Amino acid sequence: MLKKLTIITALFAASFFFGCEEKIYVEEDFEAPAVPRGVESITGDEVVFLSWYPNDESDLAGYGVFRSFYENEGYELLATTQSPHYDDLDVLNGQTYFYAVTAYDFSDNESDLSYDLVFDTPRPEGAGARMYDQNRFADISAYDFSNYSIQDFRDGSSDICFEYHQTSGGLYINTLRQDTQIQDYGYTETFDDVSYAPEFGWSKLGFVEAILGHTYLIWTSDNHFAKIRITDLNSDLVQFDWGYQIDPGNPEVIAVKLEKPEQAK
Repeated sequence: MLKKLTIITALFAASFFFGCEEKIYVEEDFEAPAVPRGVESITGDEVVFLSWYPNDESDLAGYGVFRSFYENEGYELLATTQSPHYDDLDVLNGQTYFYAVTAYDFSDNESDLSYDLVFDTPRPEGAGARMYDQNRFADISAYDFSNYSIQDFRDGSSDICFEYHQTSGGLYINTLRQDTQIQDYGYTETFDDVSYAPEFGWSKLGFVEAILGHTYLIWTSDNHFAKIRITDLNSDLVQFDWGYQIDPGNPEVIAVKLEKPEQAK
């Protein structure tokens, strides 16, 4: 351990000590806390939620949160916190940010930056949107992610629509453009359980069954990623929470442009 013994001389005037000096040895701490581990982020709407494993040093004073616009360089101190989490509200949707965290103690010793490569691109999101059955309520049956709006499925600009199939009784979410992809990610506890779009698993049918509590990923024809989670569902409508990545080709937290697969309809 990097500690130094400092001698403090105390002069006692009391005659009991016969004017002797007593030397007291005090340890100075030069050992930095461990580098924070498990740093991760959750994408939000004009916010990035950061968290990491708490350090267990007894003299831990807090954490430094650093941010950059570049990978592994240019990190600057954003904030300090005593908690193992931080919400970055000073962000713009569509801009990618890189993050790192340090730990420091009461002796002003500070660890190196965390080793995890953490970056995120906040994007718009909303709750409680509703699409109605396209066969009976055509003018409010579709959703256009780029405009964040419910529209007529026949207008040509929407991405997905809702359909109740009266013959089979099935409930479906349909894509409305030839190059738009969709997939059912399955049941999720919350909207944030899915933080990025997978590379594979896209439906080759151009539609998926609508199921309450399931999250769906959408890859639009103009190379944007979106997701929805169904919160209410019946033969008239589907209600959902949504998120849309305005940064082209970015599946929310993975800054890589994927090749769009062909879809058979």
